[in-house]
Amino acid sequence: MSAKHVETMPESGTEIFIPLNKLKKSPKNARKTPHSEAAIEACAASIAAKGILQNLVVEPELDGEGAATGFYFVTIGEGRRLAQQLRVKRKEIKKTEPIRCIIDTANDPHEISLDENVTRENMHPADQFEAFKKLAEERGFGAEEIAARFGVTPHVVRQRLRLGAVSPKLMQVYRDGDLTLEQLMAFAITDDHAQQEGVYERLSYDRNASTIRRVLTETHVAATDRRARFVGTQAYTEAGGTVLRDLFTEDRGGYLEDVALLDLLVTAKLGREADAVRAAEGWKWTEAHLDFPHAHGMRRTYPHPVDLSAEDQAALVTAQTAFDRLTEEHQAAEELADDVDARFGELEAEIERLEAKRQAYDPDDIARGGAFVILNHDGTIRIERGFIRPAEEKPQAETEEGSEAQAPNEGGETDGQAAQTGDREEAVTEEEDDDRPLSDVLVRDLTAHRTLGLRLNLSEQPETAIVAVTHALAAQIFYLGADAHVVGIQPVKTDLAAHADGIEDSPAGRAWADRHANWARQMPRDVSGLWAFVAELDYDSRMALFAHCTALTVNAVRLPWERRPRALATADRLAEAVALDMTGYWRPTVRSYLGRVTKARILEAVCEGVSGEAAERMVDMKKVDMAEAAEQLLAATGWLPSLLRTPKPKDQSDAPDEAQSGDTYSQAAE
Repeated sequence: MSAKHVETMPESGTEIFIPLNKLKKSPKNARKTPHSEAAIEACAASIAAKGILQNLVVEPELDGEGAATGFYFVTIGEGRRLAQQLRVKRKEIKKTEPIRCIIDTANDPHEISLDENVTRENMHPADQFEAFKKLAEERGFGAEEIAARFGVTPHVVRQRLRLGAVSPKLMQVYRDGDLTLEQLMAFAITDDHAQQEGVYERLSYDRNASTIRRVLTETHVAATDRRARFVGTQAYTEAGGTVLRDLFTEDRGGYLEDVALLDLLVTAKLGREADAVRAAEGWKWTEAHLDFPHAHGMRRTYPHPVDLSAEDQAALVTAQTAFDRLTEEHQAAEELADDVDARFGELEAEIERLEAKRQAYDPDDIARGGAFVILNHDGTIRIERGFIRPAEEKPQAETEEGSEAQAPNEGGETDGQAAQTGDREEAVTEEEDDDRPLSDVLVRDLTAHRTLGLRLNLSEQPETAIVAVTHALAAQIFYLGADAHVVGIQPVKTDLAAHADGIEDSPAGRAWADRHANWARQMPRDVSGLWAFVAELDYDSRMALFAHCTALTVNAVRLPWERRPRALATADRLAEAVALDMTGYWRPTVRSYLGRVTKARILEAVCEGVSGEAAERMVDMKKVDMAEAAEQLLAATGWLPSLLRTPKPKDQSDAPDEAQSGDTYSQAAE
């Protein structure tokens, strides 16, 4: 039997190189919580780039007889040992890689392990930020290279570099404890030191991080703005524009700094779109506008139904047949192949293009009229067509000759004859020409009697009264300046776009515009044919037109300078009568409500719509985060602010506040 091999035990304090596979975790290590994977990854990256900068401290492993086994317990440096083992797995080094170690048998292993983790002081974050910045500036390292050398992500490096670029003055304030890291990150949204320091002085009593960000970006345009979405960030940067990005929050694309350049690009692109519409459709003019100018003083025409050409009709039948056949072939498929899905899209587009040809503007209207090209609130193009400027209107047709009685012109003369004024009758002489028109006084007298007869008869015929009122409303709504109505009812229309930004682009706004355009397309081209059109409608259609015209005059908008409580109470009664449910037209979003009210209002909404517990969990959130979270929570609840709720009829609720007229007027400030 051979003699047992006994390892020589090095003296304490000796520096030796030990193969990695001879190192073990010490059972006396004070750290019981395992190292995180991220920490091991970072350590491995650092060692790969710079080697082990600090020796491991070890003690020899002894067997039961007190003899050295050749293995060593790592007292200090377990994280470095694990990092090197990770590098072995990655085949960056061999498992026998020599590791520089210090032998310590003089001190208690547990105590020195505890000392290693307790008595050291971490580097101040500001020092770390500036150190990263120095690496980038003096050694030319990019974010990716620094990330690889320190085992962190490039994004983390970019964040630290951005923080390192904050004004030295503010960095010192941070070191002194008068700024939090969150506030420092807010200042880091820009690298303009003068601007940072100016905002710091300006907000000396309110240094909330969200406030700092808002003030630093108040002269910029968010990438979510309709102008930025329309032009595109790439086109903006290619034109020389710069984008400010917040590396510490979700900035949704950043902030465009050169607003003048952006507006120039928007104007140019809108102009090109307007030119393209004019060239393609033949309008006499097109105008590009950021917002719809509402065409004050212009009459609007609409397309009318036309028959498709034989060629287009054949093409439509072919496309529809192909679409139906494809639908039948794949009706059982759970998911369509890409080529089939693409074919469906092509056929749908072709059918839509041909169907659109069933409606066409009168060529004369196109030759005299124009269109507005407008930027929607979602950054898309909107085209409003068919506007006729007053100067392009055709002259009014001459009054037919031979009429027994004619209304006087504005100047008080009829066909060049001087009209009589006052209340006296003109004396009749034998020399009077038989063809001379009736005097004004007599005309007024006779037509007054006729009007009284019309009133008496009309009051006994409700159906005809509906025709007359519908005609009066439609004549004024669809025929600008036609003056063709005989019933003295005038529609007073309120432009809702002046009160609610983007309301025209909402689903409800588009639905109204489509409904109005559908009626406009059915109207006779000449207002003289309007009476016959209204009278010949079937009952349901006539009532639908009457309701549409009446609805256009509804005004329940609350203005701070108006006091009309009875009208607003009537609006509540109307809401009850039509069973208005605003959940079909409006949702509480950050843009529509939650981002425009106080935190208390947001919490109140969540409490009412979800639960008090849900609201309680949000109390400590910043307002921006609170509004976004509330939008998600309220999405499926049907919650509405009090101003949008339809009061319950009195016989369905005993609560008097629910039935009162429109809540209190002070709520209009919401």
